[in-house]
Amino acid sequence: MARKGGSAGTGEYKMVLVIRAELRLTAGKAAAQAAHAAVMLTLSAQRRHADVLDRWLGEGQKKIVLTAPTLDDMEQLSSQARARGLPCVWVEDAGLTEVAPGTRTCLGIGPALASALDAVTGSLDLL
Repeated sequence: MARKGGSAGTGEYKMVLVIRAELRLTAGKAAAQAAHAAVMLTLSAQRRHADVLDRWLGEGQKKIVLTAPTLDDMEQLSSQARARGLPCVWVEDAGLTEVAPGTRTCLGIGPALASALDAVTGSLDLL
C-alpha cells in the first residue's frame, strides 16, 4: 500500500494535486493533469493570494500528488476545501487522448498551510 499524504508541520506551505483513480490514467497523462492544476493554482494565487504564493515559492514549492477513488470523492474534497477557504481548481481534459472531453481528471488545492490541507486530504493515498 502507498504511504498516506501526511503532515508537513505547522507553518509550512504546500499544494495538493488529487488525481481521479477510477480513470486509470497513464503515468504521463496523470503527470500532465497534475501539472495543469499546479499552473492554474499558481496563476490564481498570483492574483488573489500573493503573500501565500511568496511563502510557498520561498519554501521550495512543495507539491504532493494523491489519488481519490471516484469523482464523487473528489467533489466532497472540493466542498470540504472550499468550506475551509482553501483555493481549489478543477482540471477538465480536452479529450484528445485518454478520456472524453470535459472529463474532470484532477483537483488542485492550495497553495496553503500544510496543516489546513492535511485536514482535508491527509487520509488519501499517494499516487
